[in-house]
Amino acid sequence: MSLQTAISAPSFLSSCSGYRLKFNPLFFPNFSLSSWRSNRLGRRSFAVFASENSVFTSPEMEKSFDFTSEERIYNWWESQGFFRPKFDQGTEHFVIPMPPPNVTGSLHMGHAMFVTLEDIMIRYNRMKGKPTLWLPGTDHAGIATQLVVERMLASEGIKRVELGRDEFTKRVWEWKEKYGGTITNQIKRLGASCDWSREHFTLDEQLSRAVIEAFVRLHEEGLIYQGSYIVNWSPKLQTAVSDLEVEYSEEPGILYYIKYRVAGGSRSDFLTIATTRPETLFGDVAVAVHPQDERYSKYIGQTAIVPMTYGRHVPIISDKYVDKDFGTGVLKISPGHDHNDYLLARKLGLPLLNVMNKDGTLNEVAGLYCGLDRFEARKRLWSDLEETGLAVKKEPHTLRVPRSQRGGEVIEPLVSKQWFVTMEPLAEKALHAVEKGELTIMPERFEKIYNHWLSNIKDWCISRQLWWGHRIPVWYVAGKDCEEEYIVARSANEALEKAYKKYGKDVEIYQDPDVLDTWFSSALWPFSTLGWPDTSTEDFKRFYPTTMLETGHDILFFWVARMVMMGIEFTGKVPFSYVYLHGLIRDSQGRKMSKTLGNVIDPIDTIKEFGTDALRFTLSLGTAGQDLNLSTERLTANKSFTNKLWNAGKFVLQNLPSKENVSDWEIMLDYKFDTEESLLKLPLSECWVVSKLHTLIDVVTESYDKFFFGDVGRETYDFFWSDYADWYIEASKARLYHSGDNAVALVAQAVLLYVFENTLKLLHPFMPFVTEALWQALPKRKTALIVSAWPHASLPRHANSIKRFENLQALTRAIRNARAEYSVEPAKRISASIVGSEEVIQYISKEKDVLALLSRLDLQNIHFTDSPPGDANQSVHLVASEGLEAYLPLADMIDISAEVERLSKRLSKMQTEYEGLKVRLSSPKFVEKAPEDIVRGVQEKAAEAEEKINLTKNRLAFLKSTVLVSK
Repeated sequence: MSLQTAISAPSFLSSCSGYRLKFNPLFFPNFSLSSWRSNRLGRRSFAVFASENSVFTSPEMEKSFDFTSEERIYNWWESQGFFRPKFDQGTEHFVIPMPPPNVTGSLHMGHAMFVTLEDIMIRYNRMKGKPTLWLPGTDHAGIATQLVVERMLASEGIKRVELGRDEFTKRVWEWKEKYGGTITNQIKRLGASCDWSREHFTLDEQLSRAVIEAFVRLHEEGLIYQGSYIVNWSPKLQTAVSDLEVEYSEEPGILYYIKYRVAGGSRSDFLTIATTRPETLFGDVAVAVHPQDERYSKYIGQTAIVPMTYGRHVPIISDKYVDKDFGTGVLKISPGHDHNDYLLARKLGLPLLNVMNKDGTLNEVAGLYCGLDRFEARKRLWSDLEETGLAVKKEPHTLRVPRSQRGGEVIEPLVSKQWFVTMEPLAEKALHAVEKGELTIMPERFEKIYNHWLSNIKDWCISRQLWWGHRIPVWYVAGKDCEEEYIVARSANEALEKAYKKYGKDVEIYQDPDVLDTWFSSALWPFSTLGWPDTSTEDFKRFYPTTMLETGHDILFFWVARMVMMGIEFTGKVPFSYVYLHGLIRDSQGRKMSKTLGNVIDPIDTIKEFGTDALRFTLSLGTAGQDLNLSTERLTANKSFTNKLWNAGKFVLQNLPSKENVSDWEIMLDYKFDTEESLLKLPLSECWVVSKLHTLIDVVTESYDKFFFGDVGRETYDFFWSDYADWYIEASKARLYHSGDNAVALVAQAVLLYVFENTLKLLHPFMPFVTEALWQALPKRKTALIVSAWPHASLPRHANSIKRFENLQALTRAIRNARAEYSVEPAKRISASIVGSEEVIQYISKEKDVLALLSRLDLQNIHFTDSPPGDANQSVHLVASEGLEAYLPLADMIDISAEVERLSKRLSKMQTEYEGLKVRLSSPKFVEKAPEDIVRGVQEKAAEAEEKINLTKNRLAFLKSTVLVSK
């Protein structure tokens, strides 16, 4: 039995192991408590040094990483100019144009996801030595911003139309200046290392000039035209909206069945039509059936009378578009109010008939229902149909309702005069870019979606009936037909000059009141932010084309594809080489986050509770294109990882030579690990951990280059937590606290520092704040971690040493398991005989101190041999690996007699319980009448009890035989 003292060594990583290190004077015969205290006090100077700049805190001074320091660290990075590209670093640049969030926005997890992934890419490539630029900015968000300001004015009792366009626009700019920076500050809070000196806003002067230029050039090439087309119309906002701004929801509704009499037929000749929107029947221009539907074939070619229209006739036609199984198999064609009907009418040459005003009321085409709101008209029309006998029935029906993303109102398909871009010729070039490998989309499966969209593309409606946005650069001539006589120009003065030349000096012109779709300016983002249309700017020449476009997969078409098309059209080049698409953030149950479900997780609140690094690390572990389930458990685990890093830093710092010990520092810093010769000179534990680090560097560098960020995070996490913290730090204590050999301690100190600082580099792109704070706390730092060089690849590693240390690990685990199995007190040191071949014994015996420390063995009673010891039959026999075994004397671990007594009582209790289970299972009444899952549960318990009884019997037999042998 070994003598224990009450003095504890520093155990800052107690969570890493299942025991607490205590000094044994037999194990550390030359240990001096006073010298340890003296060295520790001397090392305090590093903490003071690290704290001289109030930006950083040190692990020696703080118990855990202080999240409140993150903003100070960020501001320090920015003040030092680290976010700006350094042109002396190399010629191969790395550029990401940030997806501009809406200026009205507040940070959500989608923002947190793109900021995390893009910042990982930026920080990695910056450390790789590339001139790195992350272009930030915000989008003016036409509809969203106008709606926000209108609501603000409404609270003051003011309507937009009362102010007039100029005054309203002025108010929006005032709002933007006051509140528009919120999202930017929140993005900074996530650690985004953007070059804020190049920040843009889609309505700033440079980008506005680019938007006008793009419109003019597209018009000059015949790719922009004005025409009437069916669009998504928002009656409340009084504007067309894009498909992306329409959200569909499953809602309970009604399917109405209505009689359409056949003209010239008897009272029994009628067609019953099922519709969810009866108020649109005033816009019917035909009734359609399937050509193979025998129920209605006799009516094809005749006409039907549209109800409540005073006898208006429409043709009965046949088309394969009609679904025979929906409703009655008869379809009313209302091309002015249904996207599919519109396309069918264009194919068949049917006329268009619009029955609705832009405010959602019915117009004069609806006759008596003119002026009624669309939903009120629906109710009144059905009532009148019932009175006239034309209403057949109505039944519940689940509807897929299109609602405005902004206002929540039901969107109305409406034919409206708008400006459009002809997309087919632009799409063709964008398709070729992927085919020729000029553009890589990740994950690859999204290429099919990209190709499908572009192969079936429709013309793009780019006009919006708003006041906030880029005014369409079109001027009309007073007194002339707007569709025939208009002027496209880059400015009002240019438009007037053109008008003078064509119409004379007395001409009057006025500008189109509409603005361009917000997505139009966003489509120019990768090159307009770099100076286009001025292609001679330094930024455009240096950084275009950009490298990476990272965004959510849901806007692959609405934004990404349009940027590709516009980039090729205006610059002749694909605007970026790669597209990386991330998935959605869902809650822990896989549900989409929504206010309705109450499951929205706020990033800022998350940062306050868990820290930015834990949030970023959690978000980064997903797979490209896959949705990620976010849970408190994951965040908590990664907060623990932050603490693990911090505690490791504390251990390293407090076990380095003191600042005044210049000679030790010179010796330690002379150690190099970049050659095979230097690696092989290291003891086994050190050679193992350095080899594992060098392997890790290669693996994660390759994963970084392939954008496999989840793999990077998991590999680095596993190495740091398991290999470095749980194993090497614990093993290093055998070197550090063996004060009789300073050279051995210096090797361990050098390896501790080398592995730790390189691990910080690997983790920095993921967890920038805690890694920078730890880096700054380390001595001899010449530069900030954010701009330090990435670790070299292809460094030496020794596979044989890795295998040997794995054998040592297996032996340690086996001994630990045996101790646990026999309930050996944690502080009790036991004897051991290690049996193996000459080669195995040679390298294992050299790590005797490490083995004793990690396995709680009595250092003076560890024996190495090539054959089993004489007391083998009184020992616990362990097989650690092939060719490596251990024998632990049982009497050294437990009181055998007491253990026999304890197990005998336990066996008796288990047998009683087992017999009770068997009685239940032998009862036919129980087996036949009890629920199947209950019977199965009892059977499983019985099988488990039988197994435990057999194990206990075997244990008792072994213990009893040991007692007999010893007697």
